Amino acid sequence: MAAGYMGKLLFVNLSTQEIKEEAPDESLYRDFIGGYGIGARILYDRQKAGVDPLGPENILGMITGPLTGSPAIGGARYQVVAKSPLTGGWGDANSGGHFGPYLKFAGYDGVFFNGISEKPVYLFVDNGKAELRDAAHLWGKGTYETEDTLGVEHKRARVICIGPAGEKLSRVASINTHKGDAAARSGLGAVMGSKKLKAVVAKGNKEVPIADIEATNKLRTEHIEDLKESGFLERFHQYGTGGHGDMSAHSGDTPVRNWGGIGVFDVPDVSGLNKDKVIANLDKRIGCWRCPAACKGSLKEGTGEYKYPAGNHRLEYETIGAFGANCGNTNVESIEMASHLCNSYGMDTISAGSIIAFAMECYENGIITKRDTDGIELTWGNHQALVAMTEKMAKREGFGDILADGVKVAAERIGKGAEKFAVHAGGQELGMHDPKVVGHQFAGMPSAAMYWMNSTPGRHSQAFGPVSFVTHLNNAMGTCMIIFMWRAARGSYVQRMMTAVTGFDRSMEELLKAGERIANMRHVFNLREGLNPLEHYIHPRVCGQPPQKDGPLAGITMDIKEEAWWHLGALDWDRRTTVPSRNKLLELGLNDIAEELWPPEKMPRMGPPV
Repeated sequence: MAAGYMGKLLFVNLSTQEIKEEAPDESLYRDFIGGYGIGARILYDRQKAGVDPLGPENILGMITGPLTGSPAIGGARYQVVAKSPLTGGWGDANSGGHFGPYLKFAGYDGVFFNGISEKPVYLFVDNGKAELRDAAHLWGKGTYETEDTLGVEHKRARVICIGPAGEKLSRVASINTHKGDAAARSGLGAVMGSKKLKAVVAKGNKEVPIADIEATNKLRTEHIEDLKESGFLERFHQYGTGGHGDMSAHSGDTPVRNWGGIGVFDVPDVSGLNKDKVIANLDKRIGCWRCPAACKGSLKEGTGEYKYPAGNHRLEYETIGAFGANCGNTNVESIEMASHLCNSYGMDTISAGSIIAFAMECYENGIITKRDTDGIELTWGNHQALVAMTEKMAKREGFGDILADGVKVAAERIGKGAEKFAVHAGGQELGMHDPKVVGHQFAGMPSAAMYWMNSTPGRHSQAFGPVSFVTHLNNAMGTCMIIFMWRAARGSYVQRMMTAVTGFDRSMEELLKAGERIANMRHVFNLREGLNPLEHYIHPRVCGQPPQKDGPLAGITMDIKEEAWWHLGALDWDRRTTVPSRNKLLELGLNDIAEELWPPEKMPRMGPPV
């Protein structure tokens, strides 16, 4: 087995309580790298089409990458995969913290679950041994208390868990660790809850094998020096991703008032979102495993109106955008409180803030009233109402139960034209970057199409088309997109680090080919589910229809179909069915899938020789 990997995967049947380990062939690691690359291949092979996302046949996986737990900067990521209850197709979510490295220290590159337990359980993995343990004492508890309790029971271990939102099968539920790091997208916390799986605990002292430790450490030093010299390390350490909430609200980057407003007019005073306000209640800076940036923060106990507990995580940009300008809100303490509620109950902050914005627009347009909302006045910028409804949503209480499964389902439940205000792509709420500003300022980059056409639609952290290959590679390697890719974009750094860690001597072209293979693997999972991304719904506001009349995005629209048409051709996918060509699948070594999608009866007939 190549270095960088532990060489073992765990498979847990929660219905029968059977646990077995497998040592995959080295080709799985070589071809699919790690993370959701390996996850996509395994789910495609072992899960049939059409399974209920919340049923026993849906497989839930947590997988690391070869650089997870290595000296590589940002090597702390792990990914969760399953069929998404939010979109009905491929689902994945990404998180940092400490769990990913510790799963490898416990002896495994990943763990996969199927079935449903009769009672709440958690999996304890300890230095090559795994067992299911009773979690009755944890069921109903929040993620903070669950993590603390299991931390006492298992010293020097790391925990991922769900909160009440996942237990109650909210389709926007997250899987949390480190009291604020969340694998939040795709609603995979609900999948974990459906299986009665409360947590996974990893403990161990096994070392991740490194092919050339001297070269690896030298590359790490080069990376740190580059981050220092550029000034990036200091800035990122100071503010993390939360240093531009005010500027983004006015530049057009952050959507405003449920994607329908204009920041400079609808939220004219954004001083409450200033970067120094965001860190005003900071207690200490913290980071993911061995990361020199330490871009996260732990807050002191909330003061004034919002009494969140000490230890609440400092705000990230996406959370600021979702609960801030997108709701017409600039009260940073209320956003910190909403973030705490999402982290402790286990709920995606991007989706939660977007749902509140949707509900506010419904309220402002008379589709829902105080009688519907349990007396809460969901007007634009009403931060008390925002916090109150976020808590109801996390608990599935009252009107919060209507909202807890995302804007698409909420609009169907509300009726009366609410779907007009349900901003989503393929069922998932969108990230807090307006593609019109990206497309306007950076011509040629994927923009609206990444929200529409990605295998997990609505995602701001993934691209579509050939430019996505490096993103998939990064995620599969188990590295942080921001801190690692800052250096990775330069020269041969990725290739040299992967060679130093794994011993696989591959060119950058070969590594990007693996990224392309992963892109195709995720896509064919959706094709087998009957999903063609060209048929995904995406709210017209996202593409500037109708165009804004004023502000920085005035008159800008995105030709999303033309953009998709171009990228489908570059991918060698059919521009109508989106099926990859047989030649492309064979080129990527996906021969079995080529035979499935292109059986003899589907092959074009050749005419007689001339």
